Amino acid sequence: MVEIENYIRQQEEIYQSNLEHVYHIIQEAIPEANEKISWAMPTFHKKHNIIHFACNKKHIGIYPGADGVEQFADELKEKGYKFSKGAIQFPYDRIDDELIGRIAVWCYENHSK
Repeated sequence: MVEIENYIRQQEEIYQSNLEHVYHIIQEAIPEANEKISWAMPTFHKKHNIIHFACNKKHIGIYPGADGVEQFADELKEKGYKFSKGAIQFPYDRIDDELIGRIAVWCYENHSK
């Protein structure tokens, strides 16, 4: 979607390929979701916001909401990812395609109803 592509192009060039990569992971995982910018972040939604992602200096933030983080907390701990109540940090050199895809699908199945 143009809005998300514009968001990616507005970020520093060193981050753009990783942002595009995460964007495509989520797009492929939940192709039925709509796209927009919400809370100044790329957002996938269907009736409700499902999942957001954003550029940060040292990581890509994935924002699946508190219940999404809780659902994957044990695996995130096991893999050494930092997370808080509603956010997960994926360092640019440790983007886990499969995990991000599963988180997106879980969020879609639990937030788009």
